[in-house]
Amino acid sequence: MLEARGFIPIAKPLMDEREAEAARRPILTGWVTQGPEVAAFEQEFAEFVSARYACAVSNCTTALHLALLAVDVQPGDEVITVSHSFIATANSIRYCGGKPVFVDIDPLTYNMDPDLIESVITERTSAILCVHQMGMPCDMERIMAVAQKHDLPVVEDAACAAGSEIRWCGKWQRIGKPVGDVVCFSFHPRKVITTGDGGMLTTDNNEYDKQFRLRRQHGMSVPDTVRHRSSKVIFESYPVLGYNYRMTDIQAAVGREQLRRLPEIVQVRRELAAQYLELLVDLPGIQLPAEPAWARSNWQSFCVRLPARCGQRDIMQRLLNDGIATRRGIMCAHREESYIAEYGPMSLPRSEEAQDHCILLPLYPGMTAHQVGIVAEGLKKAIK
Repeated sequence: MLEARGFIPIAKPLMDEREAEAARRPILTGWVTQGPEVAAFEQEFAEFVSARYACAVSNCTTALHLALLAVDVQPGDEVITVSHSFIATANSIRYCGGKPVFVDIDPLTYNMDPDLIESVITERTSAILCVHQMGMPCDMERIMAVAQKHDLPVVEDAACAAGSEIRWCGKWQRIGKPVGDVVCFSFHPRKVITTGDGGMLTTDNNEYDKQFRLRRQHGMSVPDTVRHRSSKVIFESYPVLGYNYRMTDIQAAVGREQLRRLPEIVQVRRELAAQYLELLVDLPGIQLPAEPAWARSNWQSFCVRLPARCGQRDIMQRLLNDGIATRRGIMCAHREESYIAEYGPMSLPRSEEAQDHCILLPLYPGMTAHQVGIVAEGLKKAIK
């Protein structure tokens, strides 16, 4: 019924015959698992973000796990991060046997508040895991100042941030050129570009990259691509505990086509966000998103904070009744049962308020200016 009324979804990937034709290439070669398409995607992605190395994996969660292993997070270690993120961020720390130590967010950017980091550093702290939430870059200058003072590695969860930019050392650069030690991306369909599912790690550290490649493929000493091309019989070994975290060549072929589209996709998303900002600027009591002077978002999501008098679920339902999909504010891991059971209840008021009083509006590259207007008017009507 909603579709018949011109339903506006929260997101929709931009894909067409170009991606279908790209997927056709590896299918017809007979090599469909990790192979030459993955290698090409890695090289092209590294060049795009100006990183020395890029390693493709099955999703961003596995990327985060490998990144934390590479920076030597051990069982019992503490990793400083935010609760205000998809649960995979905190879970990846627990996969290493570590403990996530949550700090609250800046209520304007919805990212880690750098002023809160130093107060939770202990002798067990082994890393900082920051999140470029909804594509809005973190305040890396202040985060890195604390990290360098305490000699802590920094992993950037850039699941949402492909195509976002940050001003660093007086120059604009894309998220993915490491400011910290490792950057992790997602290619889930909800993100700016997609491979169906998939992830990528970027780093300038050769040893880290070697670890990623070894561990993503069961810890296998000789990749199957090398064995199959060799004129001599090769017996591989498994010197470390590894995982099946590989990306397929079918996914990578699609990813290469998506990467070519990325600048155009980001430009369109920025134009749509600008339209929302113009249409909603006079809506009383609402807080609109804003870019700091040192950040350029890809606008993976458009997040608005509702007036205090408005019920989040009620507003979302009113919009859904009008054929407009929304999502609630970003979840908080510390409120989930498995985290309460493990670490006990805790209070992060800014994070909780963002989850309870924010909603995400539809934004995707196939969206029209007319549809943006429909959403804006629908929100105004629902609030009034």
